[in-house]
Amino acid sequence: MTEKEIFTNTVKAPAQLLDKTVVSTQRVAAALPNNPVVRRTRNYWQVLGPGLTTGASDDDPSGIATYSQTGAQYGFQLIWLSAATFPLMAVVQEMCARIGMATGRGLAANIRTHFSRKLLYTSTLLLFAANTFNIGADLGAMAKGVQLLRPSLNFSSLVIGFALLCIILQVFIPYARYAKYLKYLAMVLLAYVASAILAHLNWGNVLSHSFIPHITFDKTQILLICAILGTTISPYLFFWQTSQEIEERIMQGKTTVQLRRGATKEEVKAMRLDVWSGMLLSNVVMFFIVAACGAELHTHGITNINTASQAAQALRPFAGNATYLLFAVGIVGTGLLAIPVLAGSSSYAIAESSLWREGLYRKLREAYAFYGIIIFSFLIGLALNFIGLNPIKALIYSAVGNGLVAPVVLLFIVLLSSNKRVMGEWVNKPYVTVIGWIITILMAIAGLAAIFSFF
Repeated sequence: MTEKEIFTNTVKAPAQLLDKTVVSTQRVAAALPNNPVVRRTRNYWQVLGPGLTTGASDDDPSGIATYSQTGAQYGFQLIWLSAATFPLMAVVQEMCARIGMATGRGLAANIRTHFSRKLLYTSTLLLFAANTFNIGADLGAMAKGVQLLRPSLNFSSLVIGFALLCIILQVFIPYARYAKYLKYLAMVLLAYVASAILAHLNWGNVLSHSFIPHITFDKTQILLICAILGTTISPYLFFWQTSQEIEERIMQGKTTVQLRRGATKEEVKAMRLDVWSGMLLSNVVMFFIVAACGAELHTHGITNINTASQAAQALRPFAGNATYLLFAVGIVGTGLLAIPVLAGSSSYAIAESSLWREGLYRKLREAYAFYGIIIFSFLIGLALNFIGLNPIKALIYSAVGNGLVAPVVLLFIVLLSSNKRVMGEWVNKPYVTVIGWIITILMAIAGLAAIFSFF
């Protein structure tokens, strides 16, 4: 196969496969008997949307590498973080979603209205930089993931092909159709659940560590805990969640801010189910990745994992081909899901800050600047794979950027969602505000630790 053929197939085949997968799944669902269990399941699936894709996108190849390193280096000692970070992550994302529903505007637009614009501009630029480094690392990870399955394929062609595929899907596919792709693509995360089950773990030992903190307080472990917090509670998720709630309302015909402002109890209830389900999926996947790597790598003395593909290769001799293949497939699938979210969140933040036309529901000719930021993010991320920047360094720079941005944006989120004039009847309950401040303080500590560790 020539490089041109590889390149063409890399761009076209996955898009065709996505269409076929969505259609096939819908046909299967329609053919199922109309009993109460199936009906409830179908209704539950229909409720899922922005929250599911936001939570799933948190488990990008970079996050998978972090969770793999956690299990490899410390076994099951830190697996309790998968349960501990779940409510923190869900509370933050729910606040973001309520801000979008109550105000009818995205997060950056609300920050611009109520807070310092200079601080907003600085935060969005840092967000763009952090996300772009992450995009570069994830594109490279996806190419390496494919090479695990087909070593003969050319790395450069794969990276270029994936970048172009993501651009085509995000820029040229109508939002309603694109949102379905993301929703079904989230299910690829179940590959990591399956890979851990196939590894034949000692579940009694795993569960005994799952809810009781085990911390040795050495520098490496503290930094890894900070990395996990930064990976699970990431600024790009805040902007994406809020803006996707807006996109969903626009799909319902609510094309003005006035029409989008406010929500019914049923809408908020559905949003909460969606958000908490998405965050649960994200953390369940984290749990199984740590479990698999802790059981198979840590016990065999393999304690240094830098990339998701390295984790897959290391697992193969001990967990078998099935686990190896599922890990490899998961790397590609999670990249296809997460990279557009990274680029999109940057674009929403910058466009809203600058009062440009924004939204994936718009066509390219209606929002050149918005889509231009997305394309620019992809091109820079792509270039990082050809200038000799090590993927680990890219993730370090991303971690530093997120460490600076997350506490500031969380401060804005808590203040906005606690303000009755902004939120109306959907203002935070007092205990939610308290949890919000605790999360903000935790992320400030984690961010400072991550930044100082690199100097």
